[in-house]
Amino acid sequence: MDEVRLNPLDTAWLFTESRATPNHVGGLLQFRLPPQAPRDFLSRLMADFRAHRRFAAPWNRRLKSAFTKNPLPCWVSEDDEAIDLEYHLRHAALPWPGGERELGELVGRLQSTPIDLTRPPWECTLIEGLEGGRFAMFVKMHHALIDGISGMKLLERAMSDDPQRSLALPPFWDRPEGAHHRPDRPGGTARASPLPTWTEATAAALEGLSLQARALPQLVGAFAQIVRRIGDPSDGLAVPFDAPRSLLNGRVREKRRFATQQFELARLRALADATGGTLNDVVLALCGGALRRFLSERGELPEKSLTAGIPVSVRPQDDEGTGNAISFIVATLGTDLENPAERLKAVRASVQHAKAHVQSLTRPVMQQYTLLLMAPTLLTLLTGIGGRTPPMFNVTISNVPGPARTLYFRGAQLLSIYPASIVTHGQALNITCESYDGQMNFGFTGCHASLPSLQKVAVYAAEALQELEAACLPRPRRRRAPRPVDAEAVARPTRRRKAAPAEG
Repeated sequence: MDEVRLNPLDTAWLFTESRATPNHVGGLLQFRLPPQAPRDFLSRLMADFRAHRRFAAPWNRRLKSAFTKNPLPCWVSEDDEAIDLEYHLRHAALPWPGGERELGELVGRLQSTPIDLTRPPWECTLIEGLEGGRFAMFVKMHHALIDGISGMKLLERAMSDDPQRSLALPPFWDRPEGAHHRPDRPGGTARASPLPTWTEATAAALEGLSLQARALPQLVGAFAQIVRRIGDPSDGLAVPFDAPRSLLNGRVREKRRFATQQFELARLRALADATGGTLNDVVLALCGGALRRFLSERGELPEKSLTAGIPVSVRPQDDEGTGNAISFIVATLGTDLENPAERLKAVRASVQHAKAHVQSLTRPVMQQYTLLLMAPTLLTLLTGIGGRTPPMFNVTISNVPGPARTLYFRGAQLLSIYPASIVTHGQALNITCESYDGQMNFGFTGCHASLPSLQKVAVYAAEALQELEAACLPRPRRRRAPRPVDAEAVARPTRRRKAAPAEG
């Protein structure tokens, strides 16, 4: 039986989980039914899904508690026969015609329910009843098993850019016939092995101490820079635990809300190009504008700007692992600025300073820096005081790169991908966006009790984008209206002047 030890960050997602704060991520995929699809298309699809009972890693992994001196738990590969597909695969329907609001309510309920950690920690729900000849699939998985980027890559393997070729592709969890379980290790984990010899243990300990010693000066320098900037935003560097308290940062309850929004990537890129920023700068600025209006209407807008925690992937491009390989940067959202152009300018400067701060660290040091940075927040969650202490930042905003081409699943065109993410004590709202086929799709996941009318944040994001375009993009020149034609003058014959004699 293959065993893979979880890294400390993945383990933290397990230890900080509770009934009110399940730590799973999800993806809502919307499809257009194939042309001439029969009425029982979804029923046939479910029947076909149930026939695929071979499971590839990581979909066959379940947790095994640690009983050794190493306190970190392991992933073990479950035999195909031991996996109950009926538990992992579900079928749901909206009262027809189901719109975005009804779909969001269903996804909110699905996202509210913790995953059974005695089984491989994932679930898949097919959803029918959507208006406009559509159906949806909601896949959720525990964050200790898969991060957002690797999860999308795994789902993408079950789709094709050719409608005909997509008909023969198996579901995302399927293992090809005759293939054996492959130890597809989550990123940053290590294979559990027999107890090492004394010599091996001593060598490993010395290597670890050497790494710590080399990392110490960089860690001290990084945290010293943070301490010096607390309360002093003069150079644009936003720092952790210097965020204002807001209604986004209290205790949360079990139920979730979910809302969506979609923009054309071309609109966001045009703003980025016009202002000398990045696509992510524009995403943060329009989120800042939406939150500013949402909180203002409730009389809850802090005088000091909200800050965002932004996950940054540190996984090499050729790394096929599925565990978490991320760090964090903290940036302002400019919610204290009424002018949208000034808000975007402040966001851009803050992100640049934050990136320079983190990128000055080597990757091994960055992993230790991330764990130390998150340690106070993890401690508050473990001790039950999360949401009662100053927040590390006000809201998490993630940007996940998705497929750039049109994809098909069993002949059905994939229309959109909306991420659903984690809400926890002290973080009542999570905004995650994912690009796909020329669109940027936003998923807003929030605490049902803390954020009534969460749908308004999605609506205000669209209005914030319009405000940014009006403030930052050059206005098209107005063409002068042609002078009105005098009909009578046109009707009158013109007199020809006699030609003047040529000068000699």
